[in-house]
Parts: sequence; structure tokens; C-alpha cells
Amino acid sequence: MLSEIGSEKTESAPDIIGLCEIENRKVLVDLVEHQNLLAHDYGIVHFPSPDERGIDVALLYKKRSFLPTSFVSHRLMLLDELGERNYTRDQLVVSGVLDDEPIHFLVNHWPSRRGGEQKSRPNRIKAAQLNKRIIDSILNLDVDAKIISMGDFNDDPKNDSFKKVLKTKGNRKTLDSMELFNPMEKLYKQGIGSLAYRDKWNLFDQFFMTSNLIQRNKGYFLWQAGVYAPSYLRTTNGKYAGYPFRTYAGTTYQGGYSDHFPVYLLLLKEYRD
Repeated sequence: MLSEIGSEKTESAPDIIGLCEIENRKVLVDLVEHQNLLAHDYGIVHFPSPDERGIDVALLYKKRSFLPTSFVSHRLMLLDELGERNYTRDQLVVSGVLDDEPIHFLVNHWPSRRGGEQKSRPNRIKAAQLNKRIIDSILNLDVDAKIISMGDFNDDPKNDSFKKVLKTKGNRKTLDSMELFNPMEKLYKQGIGSLAYRDKWNLFDQFFMTSNLIQRNKGYFLWQAGVYAPSYLRTTNGKYAGYPFRTYAGTTYQGGYSDHFPVYLLLLKEYRD
């Protein structure tokens, strides 16, 4: 499945893959050595995080397309109602050169909505604040830095973590040079989602980026963002027909892929003689 994301347009597997809910490095090694991915020669960036369920984020990259120059894992410090540490995923930052162009990738898996959206909201607000601090620190070193943040945010584009903390915008025409653009906002308004719960679609899986990535005359720029949801990733019948085809339903093995559809981002670069 990973090798096919975007392939109808690129005729190749993705150059960069952000992953959530990774158990350990061995899982990643087994993944990149799978027959469908082996020929693409993916490298791995992964740090173990203190998450209480033992799941991490990671980034895979084609070695012929991307050269990492630095990578760091940022810890998100959360406390529960009793003042006890709430262990969650780190935020991964990978900086490098994509076809000779500097770029920074942030991989996220923000705190879940366990206990309800409102009760758990402060945790995602804190995750957004950490994300913003990371982005600001990169821009303080290089105001022209190109930054793409990706992952499962457990929030939709309209939620406070995006609109009030990160101050993302979905309209290119109202975007200024220091603001963050979220191409998923338009998809969300069209009713497109990456996961479904109680007959409602959410778009928790997102990308957002610095505004220089929508400018066509400065190297790589955004062409298209979308949700990858071919028929084989969907449940085909029953109450949940059309939903993502899950690996497990509760403790019952279903043989599917995930309870989320993957999302993708396509970048273009103008070549001039």
C-alpha cells in the first residue's frame, strides 16, 4: 500500500513517508525490507519515545532523493488531573536536503481524544504550542526555511490547536509570508475525511506548511494534497461499509490495513534551462 500512494501521478513510491504508531525500530527495518519497498532503498529516522502504549513516530526517506543533515526528537510534557506525568509521543524533526533544496519535516502523533474531545483538548493545545515553538525556532535561524509538519493530530483543521495556536489558514489569497498554510482545510470543508467515527468523518491526518511552499518561483512548491482511499483500503460491506478497512475491530483480527486512510502531499519543482 505505501508504495502505491501517489503513484498514479508520480509513477513511483513516495520520497518521504511519515509514520505513526510504530512499535519499535525492528518493525521499520522489516517494513523497508519488504519486497514492495526494498528496491526504493529507504532510510529510517526513529527515536523511541516514552509513550505509555509504546508507540512512536518515524520518517522514511528515499536515500537517492533526500539527505538528512540533522534529526531530533522533542518531548511533549503533559500532566494529568493529579499532577502525574502523562506519557505521550515525542515530536520528530528531520532537517535535510531534498534534491539539493533544504527542507524540514516534522512528524506528529498528538494526544488522543480519550475521555472526550473537550476534556482532552488541553493536551492537543500543548502539542500545538510545542509544534509552534519548533517551527519558530527553525525560522529564527532561517526566515526562508521551508517546513512541512505532518501526522495524526487527533484534531480537525477547524479546531483551536490549528486555528488559535498555530493560526493556520486554508485560503492562499489571505495568507501572508509568515503564516502557515493548511491545504487539508479545503478538503475538510468538502466533507473529505481520513477516519470515521459514529457516522461522522474527521480529518485528523494532515499536512501544514510555511507559506513559501505555495510560491511557484522558489524551488519546490505545493501542487496537491489529498486522502488516499482506494477501494481495497475500504470496508466493503456491513454497517461500516466505506470506512477504513481496519486491522482489528476490538480484539478481533480483520486482516485490514488501518482505521485511518493515509494522506499525501505532492510537490513540484520548475526546471529552467
